Amino acid sequence: MNATLETGAQSFVLLRLGDRQFALPAERIAELVPASRVFHFPHHTPQLEGVILRRGRIVPVCDVSETLTGRRMSSRRLYLLALRHYAAGLETVAIPVTGECELITTEMTAAEGEHPPHVQGWLSNAGNVIEVLQLDHLIPGPELPATADGAALAREVRP
Repeated sequence: MNATLETGAQSFVLLRLGDRQFALPAERIAELVPASRVFHFPHHTPQLEGVILRRGRIVPVCDVSETLTGRRMSSRRLYLLALRHYAAGLETVAIPVTGECELITTEMTAAEGEHPPHVQGWLSNAGNVIEVLQLDHLIPGPELPATADGAALAREVRP
């Protein structure tokens, strides 16, 4: 049985960064919102552009365009609010996108062999092969120190 048959049909959100399209599993998407003011502050976290305020919560804005396309996007139309696993559980992050997003249901081919760690698999849609992103490997998070037996400690790290 191949990897496509094993995964079955799932829902995905297609997002556009420049002229490329990527996908995220739909269960990891909280909402799609218009671009708003980004509050900047001094930090050393790669990909963290700043934060936005959404429904009374502070949401980090993580620009992944340079990692995925090789160049930073200067324009953005929307923020895709997605859920990322951190040590303390799921947290919302805002991903700037340059175009409309689309919900599709299709089968995913699981990533095998040589591929970047942020690629979970691939979709075929309208004749295009689209990378399915693994947010936990794409968006920065706190590094967890290893215990004596090599297992990571599960703890929350707050600035």
